[in-house]
Order: sequence, then C-alpha cells, then structure tokens
Amino acid sequence: MIFAGIYNKVMQWAAHPHAERYLIGVSVFESIFFPVPTALMVAPMVIAKPERAVRIALIATTMSVLGGIVGYYLGYFAIHAIEPIIHDVGYWDKYLTAQRWFAEWGFWAVVIAGFSPIPFKLFTLTAGALSMALLPFILAALVGRTAHFFLVALAMAWAGPKLEPMVRKYIEWLGWLTVLLVAVFIYLH
Repeated sequence: MIFAGIYNKVMQWAAHPHAERYLIGVSVFESIFFPVPTALMVAPMVIAKPERAVRIALIATTMSVLGGIVGYYLGYFAIHAIEPIIHDVGYWDKYLTAQRWFAEWGFWAVVIAGFSPIPFKLFTLTAGALSMALLPFILAALVGRTAHFFLVALAMAWAGPKLEPMVRKYIEWLGWLTVLLVAVFIYLH
C-alpha cells in the first residue's frame, strides 16, 4: 500500500507542532523555484486542524507573496542566468506562455497565476524580467494568492473532516487514478 503510507505521513506532518514553520518555508520557496505546490500542504494541515484554517491560509498567502517578491527580483536582476535553468527543467514553453500572458493581460496574468495551479514561480520571475511595476505586482500576487489559499483552506475546513474517512478508505484507488491522469496528461502534451 504505497499511497496509504504517504497519506498517513502527510497527515502526521500536517499535525506536527512545527507544521506552520514548514508551511512558511514551502510557501516562500514554491514562489521562487520549489516544484511542490503549497496547497498540497495547506489542505492536510487544515484537515488536521480545521479551526486554524484562516491562520493557515494567511501564513501561506503572506509567505507566498514574500517569496514572489524574491522571485520578482531574481527575474529583474538575474533572468539571463536563470533562463538556462528554466529551459533545462522543462519549463521553457510555460515561461514563454507567461511572457505572452503578460503582453496580453499584464496585472491580470499575475492574479490568474496566483489563483490557478499554473506554476506561480514562472510569473514571479517573468514579472521581474519584464520590469512590471513592483506595487501592481504585489497587489496582483496578493489578490491571486489570497483567493487561492483561502479557497483551499476554507473548503478543506468545511468538507475535509467529512471527506477524510472516505479519502482514507479509497486512498490507494485515488493515488493510482492520479498517477494515471498525470501519465495521460504527459502523454498528450
């Protein structure tokens, strides 16, 4: 049982006394380069402690925006050094898409990236690389990340404790279904 073990470990980490410290680190680094979405930590933390949903969402939002500012400055000052890395890790097409979105939507590109599962780090770097004004960038990141993390946290606080027994029961099936969907997505892309 592969996924049951992973699920149990994640739930232990979510209930750990230092879980909020881990959330701070994940939130900051995910906005710069870390490949694991912060929401994957927010959801189990809220399921473990639903009464802390707002606090967890605030931590994730604040630290993600701060990480986004670091990503912005990396893009502003060091994009030429970072572009080969973006290419090597397979994000080049997504980076070019982020540039097109900025050309078309500007401020709203950051809001959409902050809210959606699109890699936010690409938009923080791109915003800096394209010299987007810092204050609108911060406001857009704040709007998008707030909407994203509060939606995840409040949905998990409301439905998570009710769904958790069912998720635990069918975790192996859900895990393998997820692997299959990712494989199909990769194959089709």
